[in-house]
Amino acid sequence: MTDPHDGRPAVLFLCVHNAGRSQMALGFFEHLAGGRAVAWSGGSEPGIEVNPAAVAAMAERGIDISGEHPKPWTEEVVQAADVVVTMGCGDACPVFPGKRYEDWVLDDPAGLPVDQVRPVRDEIERRVRRLLGELGVPATV
Repeated sequence: MTDPHDGRPAVLFLCVHNAGRSQMALGFFEHLAGGRAVAWSGGSEPGIEVNPAAVAAMAERGIDISGEHPKPWTEEVVQAADVVVTMGCGDACPVFPGKRYEDWVLDDPAGLPVDQVRPVRDEIERRVRRLLGELGVPATV
């Protein structure tokens, strides 16, 4: 894990399976932040693999998330984050006092074909760009 005290903003993206929404958000964040901010993703019940339709939808944008894998969130990562973005994990997502939380209500792309994942991907990109702006991190693209 990157040192959370190196001055860069840190964001944690959480969803249930860490296989679609949070992985796409992480992909956009890392791509657009260009190293000027740090992000992680995790799930309350991590899946087995990243959703192939999410991988394909992100590849259309030139972002490769095929090497990612679903993982659980840890208290250490939650504590290190400046912002915790939840996406449909409800009560299973951690809540710690003093953290900035955002709940992004987005359709779950699980089991959807790529053409139905694209609108979710596009909305995630809009929200990641907005979040970067709020954090004072100009998007690279």
